[in-house]
Amino acid sequence: MTANAPGQVCLMQGNEAIVRGAVEAGIHFAASYPGSPSSQILGMLGKIARERNFYAEWSTNEVCALQACCGASLAGARALCVVKQNGLLCTADALHCAAQHGVKGGLVIVSSDDPSAHSSTNEFDSRWQALSAGIPLLEPTTMQEAKDMIPYAFELSEAVGQIVLVRLTTRVCHGRGNVALGALPEKPRALERVKEWDRMVCVCYMHGPALQKLEELRQRFEVSPFNHYDGPEAPRRLVIAGGTGCLYGQEALRRLNAGAETGFLALGTLWPLPEAYILKHLRAAEEVLILEEVDPFLEQAIQALAGREGLRVRFLGRSGGALPRIGELDPDNVTAAIARLIGASLPEKRPAGELELPVREMSFCAGCPHRATFYLLKRAMRQEKHPGVVVGDIGCYFMAGQSAGQYAYQVCNCMGSGVNVAEGLGQLTNYGLDQKVVTMCGDSTFFHTILPGLVNATYHNANMLLIVLDNSATAMTGFQPHPGTGLTAMGEAVKPMDIPKILDAVGCKVEVADPFDVVEAEKTLRRLLDQPGMNVLIMRQPCATLKAKERSRKPVRVYVDQSVCLGDGCGCDKYCSRVWGCPGNTWDFRNNKAQIDPVTCVGCGVCAKLCPSGAIRVEEESEERNRCVPAGADLTTKGGEEA
Repeated sequence: MTANAPGQVCLMQGNEAIVRGAVEAGIHFAASYPGSPSSQILGMLGKIARERNFYAEWSTNEVCALQACCGASLAGARALCVVKQNGLLCTADALHCAAQHGVKGGLVIVSSDDPSAHSSTNEFDSRWQALSAGIPLLEPTTMQEAKDMIPYAFELSEAVGQIVLVRLTTRVCHGRGNVALGALPEKPRALERVKEWDRMVCVCYMHGPALQKLEELRQRFEVSPFNHYDGPEAPRRLVIAGGTGCLYGQEALRRLNAGAETGFLALGTLWPLPEAYILKHLRAAEEVLILEEVDPFLEQAIQALAGREGLRVRFLGRSGGALPRIGELDPDNVTAAIARLIGASLPEKRPAGELELPVREMSFCAGCPHRATFYLLKRAMRQEKHPGVVVGDIGCYFMAGQSAGQYAYQVCNCMGSGVNVAEGLGQLTNYGLDQKVVTMCGDSTFFHTILPGLVNATYHNANMLLIVLDNSATAMTGFQPHPGTGLTAMGEAVKPMDIPKILDAVGCKVEVADPFDVVEAEKTLRRLLDQPGMNVLIMRQPCATLKAKERSRKPVRVYVDQSVCLGDGCGCDKYCSRVWGCPGNTWDFRNNKAQIDPVTCVGCGVCAKLCPSGAIRVEEESEERNRCVPAGADLTTKGGEEA
């Protein structure tokens, strides 16, 4: 990342290429809130920040990150803000205001979208935010473009005095490709003292200048090096693509041997459209296919351009039925769409195999404390006269709406919404709603967006219970630090913020429990459910994966004494492996008994407390047992225990 070796070619992940581009651009400031698929960007920047003499932080939320970048820009600093699609939506007010007042030092936002929602709850398309805010939009196709677009975006931002949005997708973030390095600046340029009459103020009369910036940007995009065309001079059939659609489209044209007669226009500057450049290739076309992720953003914009120019063109794309309306592009659906465009038959597709892959539902990790929490919550709610309402939120615990959390909650909106949705329901308990109301949040989400809703619910004395799932990390996105962990992105140790003290200052009734101590935790949970008003229960137990990284060996050995296990004869109906859902709890089909996977199990021991026959045992681990077991060794003894 920091090698000053211009021209050297390196294999890089897309996120790494963004980091390298930021370093080559000479950034002064970087801020982000963790969000896949781009979490690695700020993590890597934090590790090299001191070496390259810039500042990097994991902000409390995306609004803090963007507004901090605006502050840095006022001093002439180059600032990079990294978010995912949901995070960009969080910044909407700040983004639109900043777009209206403009910037001084370059300000670039990298937004990573997640088509098909591989690591998200949705596949929102962040390109609409560029259109709405009136800011320029770039989208790279390759890792080389991802690196090169960042310095270009900063130059563009400073030349026009406007925020620039660089949009990535999962396949670019996590894909790998060759990247030729550029030169590194010797040091970041000097910052500028903020002068008395310097202004970055969002007022209505700045709307006109903001629109003028868009027109200047359009002219610059007409000659951008990130737009290129291949094919005949006046194509009857034209493919226009952005982002990953460019690679899939080029591959499809080669597979169909159709590159000579079909035009291919790759766009890296998506908004404002380089209209003259597009029209140059569009005027002769009779049919046009648009390849993009996910919404028909380009399709609608280019259709509008063609209509304004009076062109008679048939458009195919996301909204025309040629491509799926949802989900990400892939080589097969793009090849099928181009074959339809040119009237060619599809190349023969060879099946990978006869067997279908089994459906595998998401689950909590082995030893995850959330599994125990939702077991206790479901158990408590089922024993109420009227089963209560559980409101979800965003984090690992989002999976609690599935079998991983015993289908615990009925509603989940966006990050930080749980406490507000629950407050609305909690107020109705005074007007005839005869149900207990529970919501939850993680420790990182608590700082991210819970606090305003918490103040509101406490101020209005809502009848509800907030469960804070404190696992000491932003676990879902890679264990990034947050204000409660006592560590910054640059590795600096700071005083951790105390969640119980914050809750106490707000005026909540607070108790702390350990979800692994199932008996005492259940008593505490039931007591708080029966108390009127705003109550908070902190379920505190570190993330099992985080704990496993920090220790050299497992503290205990968990195993099944198969001589005690009743197998199919037990009234639990295989609860440990069928319902509990921990990856460490499996079934021995040879002996028709429960079994613990010694590799997967992390030794939390909760399952032993739930086994009705007492067949699951927990004992102190010894040094001898922690030695490696030879491959192929028998893991059971004559008594059915693991060796």
